[in-house]
Amino acid sequence: MSAASRAPQRSNRAAHSSNRALRVRRRATLAAGVAAAALLVSACGSGGTSGGGGNTNFVTGTDGISTVAEGERVAAPELSGKTLEGEQLDVADYKGKVVVLNVWGSWCNPCRAEAKYFAKVAKDYADQDVQFVGINTRDGSTTAALAFEKDFGIPYPSLYDPTGKLMLRFEKGTLNPQAVPSTLVLDREGRIAARSLTSLSEERLLKMLKPVVAEK
Repeated sequence: MSAASRAPQRSNRAAHSSNRALRVRRRATLAAGVAAAALLVSACGSGGTSGGGGNTNFVTGTDGISTVAEGERVAAPELSGKTLEGEQLDVADYKGKVVVLNVWGSWCNPCRAEAKYFAKVAKDYADQDVQFVGINTRDGSTTAALAFEKDFGIPYPSLYDPTGKLMLRFEKGTLNPQAVPSTLVLDREGRIAARSLTSLSEERLLKMLKPVVAEK
């Protein structure tokens, strides 16, 4: 075979290889887009029922609220940093009180749906040694988050955690970083007593809170 006849064959093979590489890149791009869309959907919705396994102390009720018996509770991790207002806050300073931790974002519609209930219950229980603390996540700046708090009359502080680092401090199986909103109730010793990975009504929030408040 002459050099002239081999040249078109080499050209055809090169074109075929280039087209195959292009198809591979397109499939990878499509897969990445699907994964990103799935992450966005899961980041704000009705939440889930599992934090990823690892913590077997939770007993989940039919209403999606998980509780932990007093003798099986584990301490919450160190949670401190700047609030949306730029002030320093350390959740450990509230030891001796029941603490309600609520993970939320101004971009999250279920968070907006439950915000009025959190504001109301926080005010109702303010004189019963109950402290609410928000953990604001995935807001690129504090502007929208502060507007959210103003709109709903939120009376308690929120730690500003745009990248979700505070959520990752919890023991595996305690919180699902993709479940926003989510809520934890800490007992007076700073231990995790109850959890919800879904948006809460006032009734369900009180169902989580009241038993812990009643503990002596």
